[in-house]
Amino acid sequence: MLGSLAAGLGAPALLSGQGRSRRLPIAFSTLGCPGWTWKTVLAQADRLGYAGIEVRGIEGEMDLTKRPELAGDGLKQTRRDLDGLGIVITDLGASARMHEKDPAVRAAQLDEGRRFIDLAHALGVPYVRMFGDKMPPDEPKEDALKRVVDGFQQMAAQAKPAGVTVLIESHGDFTHSSDLETVLTRVGSEAFALLWDAHHTFVAGGEAPADTFKRLGRFVRHTHLKDSKPEGGDHRYVLTGTGVVPVKEQVKILAASGYKGFYCFEWEKKWHPEIEEPEVAFPHYAKVMSQYLTEAGVKA
Repeated sequence: MLGSLAAGLGAPALLSGQGRSRRLPIAFSTLGCPGWTWKTVLAQADRLGYAGIEVRGIEGEMDLTKRPELAGDGLKQTRRDLDGLGIVITDLGASARMHEKDPAVRAAQLDEGRRFIDLAHALGVPYVRMFGDKMPPDEPKEDALKRVVDGFQQMAAQAKPAGVTVLIESHGDFTHSSDLETVLTRVGSEAFALLWDAHHTFVAGGEAPADTFKRLGRFVRHTHLKDSKPEGGDHRYVLTGTGVVPVKEQVKILAASGYKGFYCFEWEKKWHPEIEEPEVAFPHYAKVMSQYLTEAGVKA
């Protein structure tokens, strides 16, 4: 069924199932295609030659544990479909925020984190992304850091026996290497590492990619890559290679380090509906990133 769907969207970039080893390590986040069904996500990933999919919501539902494709018989079928296409789920994107102070809100965040860890274990997915998120302005920074570290220590303790690694993303108020390094070292678990959103550390954190990677590279297990241009007092996301973010340099730094993870496109269409449609942005990223990776010496 997936084969006929993929054919309807265009000729597959690779033969389904047998082409996994020949795909470059590129992935996209489903945050960029909130209107696509799961079958369309799989078919488009196959058609465009993506090797991985980061699951961050399906058809607008951000709690993945509520999706039929990821529960019971649906989960079993999803695993079969992915294996047949030679595509992997790179990670699950949770919304869990470790900075929360209110006991009831914090309990809900930790519960979400645990449910996503359990889902990742059931799917055979190696990573679950969560957030440090905020440094509340009404309390000492150290107090917030202690709470974030405690939350991630709880998450890592749940993840380790499940064979899952929890990732903190460079996001929100956690876009400076010094803060991220503090959290990563204090948590001090093999089941805790970094998702490097290289856009955010450059744009929001004001750090050169080489400086960020020099300090945090040993923790990086997954990436978010995207481009943007200044617009008003903010930035607007633009097609890769057309903005001011040094994405090509970020790729070179990762490749030169021997990084073995995915170069994942996080196109924030869910939060910014005005940006280009995934039918435009996803093939563009696949083409440009394939060029960047080839030039950097990364092979399929």
